[in-house]
Amino acid sequence: MSESKHQSLMLLAINEAHRTMNLNYGGPFGALIADENGNVISVASNTVLKDHDPTAHAEINAIRKATQIVGSHDLSGKVLYTTAYPCPMCLGAIIWANIKKVYYGCLETDADAIGFRDDFIYKFIENKRQDLNILDLEETERKACLKLFSEYQEKNKELY
Repeated sequence: MSESKHQSLMLLAINEAHRTMNLNYGGPFGALIADENGNVISVASNTVLKDHDPTAHAEINAIRKATQIVGSHDLSGKVLYTTAYPCPMCLGAIIWANIKKVYYGCLETDADAIGFRDDFIYKFIENKRQDLNILDLEETERKACLKLFSEYQEKNKELY
């Protein structure tokens, strides 16, 4: 894809982020999903404040729209443009959606510089999830849950 095509796709994500940021829907985050030829599938922005939903990040919203449009949870071969380096939640969603190429604008340090707190989640993961001030994780009822997993496997349910 040409440099001008990359610029025009990122500009669509920027414009959507700018529009909804000024409507107080959420932060300065926009995302776009395109096919391998640069045809736009979905454009979305951060709507955390509007939706009262901490998962309503631009990348998540773009993935949700795109999966509905293509009729599949699998976005293999698709490309994501986002105005900022994806947070850990969005990185997970991008990987689960099988998107292999992401173009981003701002760095995570740029988001941190204006007060967004992605970095503490990265540090929590890097420190083996041991900071109880962030999250207390405790295993319980593993045997019962393993039965559920075994049944899923025995019935040859779809893996994704």
